[in-house]
Amino acid sequence: MAPPRRYLAALLALLCACTTTTAPAGSVVAAANVPITTCRSFCGNITVDYPFALHEGCGHAGLRDLLFCINGALMLHLPSGSYRVVDVDYAYRGLTLHDPAMSDCRALDLAPAGRGNGFVIEPWREPYLSPDSDNVFLLLGCRATSPLFQGFPDRHLPCRNVSGMGCGDYLGCLAWDDYYAGGGGRRGPSSGDAAGQPPECCALPWGAIRAVNVSRLECEGYSSAYSLAPVRAEGAAAGWAYGIRVSWTLPESNRGFCGACRATGGACGHDTESHADLCLCGDWNSTSNCDSSADAARSVAATLPAVAALRWAILASGLTSLWYYASTTSNM
Repeated sequence: MAPPRRYLAALLALLCACTTTTAPAGSVVAAANVPITTCRSFCGNITVDYPFALHEGCGHAGLRDLLFCINGALMLHLPSGSYRVVDVDYAYRGLTLHDPAMSDCRALDLAPAGRGNGFVIEPWREPYLSPDSDNVFLLLGCRATSPLFQGFPDRHLPCRNVSGMGCGDYLGCLAWDDYYAGGGGRRGPSSGDAAGQPPECCALPWGAIRAVNVSRLECEGYSSAYSLAPVRAEGAAAGWAYGIRVSWTLPESNRGFCGACRATGGACGHDTESHADLCLCGDWNSTSNCDSSADAARSVAATLPAVAALRWAILASGLTSLWYYASTTSNM
């Protein structure tokens, strides 16, 4: 005779209780499945190392999904477009970028509907990445209705020089002579004309605008130059370094964490779901360093099979006893 339902309910409850496994507390977390040797890599002749990475789970979470190696060229992807990485300076925490749609002193790249998207960073990434304070953005051919001249809701943005670089020198480039000779442009002066027309060029630092969106600003194009030294470049704008110089910043707490991780043979990475810092230690991850997690990881790996076998043995013994008891009592 089959045992009563109350005994079956008890058996089911026992099965659930005995087969539930609780992960041991500690600093060991799920394996990253990322060989730590791949976190430091190369693209062309550029080394890609922390806080950047080309592999998921490596690098700092604030700079994830940023760099990609495409046909031997290291590219940086943002909502505004893709930029070729010319140099990564780990000592001074700087990236030098090139935008093929950007004008320089030799050639202007302008279009009525805007040429290039400028430079825009996602809001969540801004605490970690931004152009240098010595980087000037030169917005070209902007309409009178542009927010640059109408004013943003909370501030007015006057055009001005940045680290000695401005429109006065830039409009002296030979590229502008060719541009005006071809019938382009409205005027030469950087300050606009007497009829209230906007200037042909407006120079601004990144901090004044926080997003160089060419189409939103109603401009025809842009240029960017940076200064790495306090000495004024010879040859005016012809001697400027053209490109976008970007700096990265990490939380102060991250420095000690990553240093301890590397000192114990690990690679600095992050959790792909929570984006918290992780020390990648090969077959396991740690929230501190590889020394603190190595013994725990080996202990867990060796103990779990034995614990599982013991639980199943207890379960089998208990089920046999309960079944026998239920069967004999139901026949009484």
